[in-house]
Amino acid sequence: MKFKGIIFDLDGTLVNSLEDISDAMNTVLKGLNYPTHTYDTYQYFIGSGLRNLVSKALPATNNSDDQIEICFECMVNEYREMCTVKTKPYEGILELLENLNSQNIKMAVFSNKADELTKKIASEIFPNSFDTAVGLSTEELKKPNPFEAVEISKNWNLKPEEILFVGDSDIDMKTAINANMFPVGVTWGYRTEDELKNSGAKAIINNASELIDIL
Repeated sequence: MKFKGIIFDLDGTLVNSLEDISDAMNTVLKGLNYPTHTYDTYQYFIGSGLRNLVSKALPATNNSDDQIEICFECMVNEYREMCTVKTKPYEGILELLENLNSQNIKMAVFSNKADELTKKIASEIFPNSFDTAVGLSTEELKKPNPFEAVEISKNWNLKPEEILFVGDSDIDMKTAINANMFPVGVTWGYRTEDELKNSGAKAIINNASELIDIL
């Protein structure tokens, strides 16, 4: 079957946003005199939304629901101001998107990052590249819930099985499977190839241009 659309994860797939996310959270932690974390540690905090990241970053002794909510609001405020300071596309991504656009392949972004921030990053770093960019609006719709992915397929008038779902984490692969889309794992992001394979990836790519081969 010829694939006619692609849904991309954002962080760890299209852009390396690790440092901006980490810097924002560490700013909040420093303000509270809590221990901060390294970029390597934050690599494993990313993927399930910023609220979940905040929970993982806070000390176990200061991890109540109220504290998480307060720090989440502070973190989002910090991150909103710096979300495109160090964040950059991965190697080959801009060329890939240009190639796909020339072939009239439908493209969208679906992220567990807050919807406002997802749209901001996608529009500023990849202007006019995507039909839509959808982030997290409510915890109930967080990946691996496939609802938003299926809604994108409906808006495109495509069957889910005509769509590639490209991501760097187990959550992305599970989302693809739940949506009945073709899961493609990328190895340049925040997770390992074994994790991608074990969570259902049907294809693994090591550089952006390999996605054209799958199409």
